[in-house]
Order: sequence, then C-alpha cells, then structure tokens
Amino acid sequence: MPHHPIGHFLIISLFGLILVLAAYGFRMYADTKNAIGDTFAQISGRNATAKIKNEKPLSFLLLGTDTGALGRKTKGNADTIIVVTINPKKKQTTMVSIPRDTLADIKTGSSTPNFHKINSSYLLGGSTVAVKTVENLINVPIDYYVTVNMGGLSDIVDAVGGIDVYVPFSWDDTEHDAGIFTKGEAHLDGKRALQFARMRHDDPEGDYGRQKRQQTVIKAIMKKVLNAGTLTNYKPLLQTLKGNMQMNLTFDDLVGIGSNSGYRKALQHVKRDQIKGVGAYINRASYQVTQTSELQRVSDLLRGQLGKSSQTVDNAVTHQNELNTSFDWSSGYNPTYSIYSY
Repeated sequence: MPHHPIGHFLIISLFGLILVLAAYGFRMYADTKNAIGDTFAQISGRNATAKIKNEKPLSFLLLGTDTGALGRKTKGNADTIIVVTINPKKKQTTMVSIPRDTLADIKTGSSTPNFHKINSSYLLGGSTVAVKTVENLINVPIDYYVTVNMGGLSDIVDAVGGIDVYVPFSWDDTEHDAGIFTKGEAHLDGKRALQFARMRHDDPEGDYGRQKRQQTVIKAIMKKVLNAGTLTNYKPLLQTLKGNMQMNLTFDDLVGIGSNSGYRKALQHVKRDQIKGVGAYINRASYQVTQTSELQRVSDLLRGQLGKSSQTVDNAVTHQNELNTSFDWSSGYNPTYSIYSY
C-alpha cells in the first residue's frame, strides 16, 4: 500500500489547478478557467474564500458517485465518501474514508431521524444532503465538496493514457463485472481501473480494502497528471470535467490554494485514516454500525486538524448506540442492531 495516497480532491479538482500553475500560455489558462467554471455549484451559506486568503485550515467532502459508471445511467449512491482536511500551518493533509454502508441519519430537513446507509445521502438529496449528513455524523464542519461521477474516473484514466498499479492479490470477479486480475504490476485503461477500484466482494478486507485500492488508483492518476508529457495534451483532461464533476470551489479558490506554499506543502504530507465499523443487520439489511468512541476519535482528529477544540459527538446515531445495550461490539458476526423510537 502506498505511504501517501491522494484523494479525489487532488485528481479531479487540483489537476485543473496544476495545469494552471504549469500553463505555458494564456490560452491554456483560459481553457482551464472555463472548464472549472462549468463545474461550479454552490451550497447555500458556504463560502470559505476568506479562509483561503487568510491561510486557514480547510475541509472538503469528496464524493464518488456510481452514476453512469460501467453502464449505469440513473442517479446513484455515493460509492466513495472521503473527508479531507488541509492545514497549511501544520503542513499536513488528513484524509478519512467513510464506509458506504455506515449507518447514518440522512439530513433531508426532517426533524425525525431518517436512518439509512450513508451512501444513500447523495441519492436522497445530492451533494447538499451528503455534506449535511457527514457533518452531523462526525460533528466536523465542511467548507467544500467535490462530487465526481465514477464514470468520469474511467475517462480521466483514458485521458492520461492509462495508469500503472500494483495488484495486491489475484481475483476473478467476472460475475460482478469486476474482471480478472493477477497479483503484480499492471497497466490499466479506464474501464480496468474502474473495475480495480470498485471490486469488494473478493477482497479479504471488504469495503476497507476497496478504499485502499481506490486511493492506489488516485495516486497513479496524479503521477500521470504531473508528467510533463501529459500536460502538453491537457485538453482531453479538461474535457473529462464536463458532466463528470461538480463542486463549490471556484477557479479563484483553486488558484488561491495552489499559489500558497503552506497549502502546497500540506498536500505533500497526507495522513490516511478510516472510520471502522461493525457489521450488523438492521431489518435484514447489512450495515456498518459505528461505535460512539470511534465517531468521537475521528471527530477529534479532524477538528484538531482544523484548529478546533474537541466537542462531544451527540446525534441520532450515538443515541441509538446508547439504546442498543445488548449489542456485542466485539463479535463482528453481523449481530442484529435495532432502531428504537425515542
């Protein structure tokens, strides 16, 4: 596993910024600015431009959706959910993956808790609801979001001429359209890279192993994007933005981050983490339920990176944890977890 995996923010959002900073002339700059502008979609009440100008820590929610990927055409769930903090003073970036099956209260605006798997937050309310749901789950404010169609990940890999990765183990998952992979070095085109990143049924670590492979693909893309030869053929990369990405980062926000040495240095030192849950059944559906102490650990970690003091995580999920007094958190054998009215 690579020591410093890079998040979707770096591949999709910052590759446009990297092109700007490495631009050979005004035409390239103008093309990039126009492409970034096409991706902008604000969430009401969120604007961290002042934080960037004042070199303050920033937080991001990175969402990889399954819309259009490998034949999907309808709006889907969020396959990938990653919270990223960038602290220019500490010169450190922290990236925390949230398993897609994590039990969460989906914040659609109702006063009554709406318990579902956290990946459905995007399906039920787009990026806005996903941001609010994650904020509520771990009590960490989110400044920016970046939502990427996983089909766009395939397009990006093809645009950079494929990627080289190390396959950690062999598997044959043609039944789930995840292909046949052999342990060792491999060169992947877009479709194969998406298959490599998505498979979880045959991974001994399940969704956690899938998250690691996603980050391996991401780092490989970044390596190709940073290659000088790739930069000379930048238009196919910019073309992949259209219809494949949405974010509330403006072009000026990206330039502000990229032109600041503290942010740039922070992006070179990435600490990776994951929320670890326990497998359980809720009404015959398989979930990952997260112990309150684990939610608190992640909250403290990310709030600390943002320069904020620790606060007790107190939400509908932690209340359910309190009510599940007989739940065995150590078993790991899919015990039943109950949802109580209160």
